[in-house]
Amino acid sequence: MKIPSTRAEGSGVSSAPLPGPDPRPDSESDSESDAVPDPRTDTRSESVPVPDPRRWLILAVASTAQFLAVLDLIAVNIAFPAIGADFRSASTAGLSWVLNAYTIVLAALLVPAGRLADETGRRRSFLLGMALFGLASVGCGAAPDLGWLIAARVVQGVAAAVVVPTSLSLALPAFAPREQATAVGVWTAVSAVAASSGPVVGGLLAALDWRWIFLINAPVVLGAVVAGLRLLPRAEAVRADRAAEPVRAEGAGADGARADGGRADGGRAEPVRTRAVRRLDPLGTLLVLVATGSLTTACVQAPEWGYAAPATLAFLGVGVVAGALCAAHVRRHPDPVVDPALFRTRGFTTAALGLLSYFLAYSAILLAATWMFSGVWGYSTRRAGLAVAPWPLTVLVVSALSGRIVRALGERRGAVLGAVAFTAAPLWWLVAAGPSGDGAHYAAGFLPGLVLAGIGAGLYQPVMFAAAGLLPARRLSVGSGVLMMSRQGGTALGVAALVVVTGGARQPGLGELRAGWVFAAVAAAVAALAGAVFRTADDKAARRH
Repeated sequence: MKIPSTRAEGSGVSSAPLPGPDPRPDSESDSESDAVPDPRTDTRSESVPVPDPRRWLILAVASTAQFLAVLDLIAVNIAFPAIGADFRSASTAGLSWVLNAYTIVLAALLVPAGRLADETGRRRSFLLGMALFGLASVGCGAAPDLGWLIAARVVQGVAAAVVVPTSLSLALPAFAPREQATAVGVWTAVSAVAASSGPVVGGLLAALDWRWIFLINAPVVLGAVVAGLRLLPRAEAVRADRAAEPVRAEGAGADGARADGGRADGGRAEPVRTRAVRRLDPLGTLLVLVATGSLTTACVQAPEWGYAAPATLAFLGVGVVAGALCAAHVRRHPDPVVDPALFRTRGFTTAALGLLSYFLAYSAILLAATWMFSGVWGYSTRRAGLAVAPWPLTVLVVSALSGRIVRALGERRGAVLGAVAFTAAPLWWLVAAGPSGDGAHYAAGFLPGLVLAGIGAGLYQPVMFAAAGLLPARRLSVGSGVLMMSRQGGTALGVAALVVVTGGARQPGLGELRAGWVFAAVAAAVAALAGAVFRTADDKAARRH
C-alpha cells in the first residue's frame, strides 16, 4: 500500500514518493553533511526510495519500545493488590496514582516529545528514552515506599512519551511504500498483543513478586539499546529553522521547493551547515501539557472522584480553557509546537479522529470483557487473561496480512472493513453472550466476538497509523505523537464512558455490560464513518508546507 501518494487522473500509477528523511544533515553528526547521499534515503530525486535492507530489524527494535510502553500501562493493574499489601499504609486513592501518573504523563507529553525528536534527532531521542525507561523501571522495582514508586512511574511516563512516537517515525521511512501497511500492521499487532496480554503477564509476574513487572524491563531495554546503536539510521533528524535555511527565491516554500515542484536554488538541495537554534515555543508546549494533562486527569480520576465532583469539573474546565488558548496560540506563533498545517492534510486529520473513536470502543470492549470473565462468569485473573488471548492472536495474524489485504481493497475499503468487523464484535455479544459460568457460552457466545474484534483491529489500525506517512519527513515524529495522543485520549475517555454507562458499578452485571456494548458499537461505527471518508491521494499541496 502506498499511503502518501498522488495519482494522475484516470490512471492507477502513483507518482509521489514516500516522504523520506530530509536531505539536510542530522544534528547528531555534522560530518554527515559532506557524505555522498544514500540512495535509500535521499529525497532529492523523484524516484521511490529503495527500502533499507535492515528494515525488519529496525522495526523489531522500534516495536520492542512500543510493546514495553503498552505492557507497563496494562500489567500494573493486576499488581494493585500485591502493591497494596507491601505498602499497607497507602490508601486506595494513593495506589491508583501508580497507574494514573504513568497514563497522564504519557498522554500529556506525546506531542511535545515528538516535536523534540524531530528537532534533535529521532535516533538520539529513541535511545535516550529507552535508557531512561530502563532506569525508571529499575527504580520502580526497587521502590522502598509508595511515593518513590509513583515518582519512578512519572519518569517512566516521560520516557514512554519519547519512545512511542519516535519508534514509528524511525521505522516508517525504512520501508518502501508498498510495504508500509505491512510494517505498520506488525507494529500495531505488537501493541495489541501487549495490551491484551497485559493481564496474563501481570498476573504471572505478580504471583512471584510485583516488582518483577518492572525489573523484567531492564534486560529487554538493554538489548534494544545495543541493537538500536547498531541498526537505527543516523541521518533522520530534520532542521526546520527558517533562519538557518538558505535565502529562498520568490515563490519558494519552507523547504526550498517552489509551488510547481521545482527548487528555488536551481534544482539542488544544498546541505544546511548552519547550526542554528530553531524558534522554541515554550508557551505552546506548556498549553499542550496543561490541556492534555488536565483532560486526561479528569477522565481517569472521574470514576473515583465522581463525575460531578468539584475536582473533576475543575480539571475539565482547565483542560478546555487551555485547549482553546492553545488552538488560538498555534495560529499566531511563527513556529508552533503543533503546526496547524498538520491538519490541512485531510487524511491525517481523518485518521486522528478515527483513532480517537476507535480507541473509545477498544478500551470499553477490553474492560467490559475483563468484567464479563472475572465478574459475571467468575474466572480467575489468569483464566480471564487467557480467555482474552484469541483477540491479540487474531490481530497478530491479520496484521501480518494487512498489507496485502489493503493493497487489494484500497486504504479506504480496508479501513471500513476493519471498523465494521470491530463494530460487529459488541453487537455479537449483545445477541449471543449469556451469563452461564459453565464455559459453553464462551465458545459460542463470546469467542466469535473476540475474533471479529481482532480482525477489525488488524485492518483498521495499520491504515490509520500509517497516515503519519502522509506528512513531510520533518514532521513524522510530531505527527505520530498526535496519532498516539488520539489513542491515549480515546482509551482514557472510553474507560470513563464505560463506567458512566454501566452506572458506576464496581463489578457490573450482564445488564450493565450490555449498555457498555451498545456504547462500544456506536463508537466503532463512528470510526467506520471516519474510514469511509479517509483519503490519501489529495495531500500533495499540504506536503509542501
